[in-house]
Amino acid sequence: MIDTIALIASITLPLCNIPLIIKIIKRRSSKDISLIWAFGVWLCLLAMLPSGLKSEFLVWKVFATANFAFFSLVAFFTLIFHNKK
Repeated sequence: MIDTIALIASITLPLCNIPLIIKIIKRRSSKDISLIWAFGVWLCLLAMLPSGLKSEFLVWKVFATANFAFFSLVAFFTLIFHNKK
């Protein structure tokens, strides 16, 4: 039961990036988001991804993969819309 709850959370938590992505796209601006922060987080997730992919623990594998994928979108849209007017 604990692993099932953790698996659901490992899928749900990265989905919380979707509202931020939508906000950036709708406003066509990401000036309120620091590029250093966005790419610092992205680099940390990239550094953790191999551990997640190698792990036998499904919760960690799913979380590391989903979090990297969704935050990659955040970083991408932050970069694309950072200097747009």
